[in-house]
Amino acid sequence: MDNVKDILNHKGNQVWTVQPDTKVNDALQLMADKNVGALLVVDDKKNLKGIFSERDYARFTVSPDKNGDCPSNYPVQKLMTSEVIYVTDDKSIDYCMGLMTNRRLRHLPVMKDGKLAGMISIGDVVKAILSEKNFIIEQMEHYIWDNT
Repeated sequence: MDNVKDILNHKGNQVWTVQPDTKVNDALQLMADKNVGALLVVDDKKNLKGIFSERDYARFTVSPDKNGDCPSNYPVQKLMTSEVIYVTDDKSIDYCMGLMTNRRLRHLPVMKDGKLAGMISIGDVVKAILSEKNFIIEQMEHYIWDNT
């Protein structure tokens, strides 16, 4: 695998989304049901507005709540990360690894021609890198055995 497009071709481009006014509790339930750590927040026209992750919820719940409200009743737009860092499907896996490591990201939305094309996780990137490394090792082993 050389780039993000290869990851999406392998894993698929299914993305779970919610709207900005979705209640946090409903978003958390969807995350649990789908076994994902983040949801993309989109408007009615499927424009990317933010990302809501387990980390967003955890950070909000440990900060003092000035209203005394339960954060699970809030709309996700109150807790989501609005400045979404994304990649295009032509970006290399190494680029994504560097970006995710440096920016401490676990999820990267993928955009193509201004539209949401999928999402990759740090797990997807690590898996792709390990697969590539294993392939190289196997090729080197075959070369060594064939030339001894």
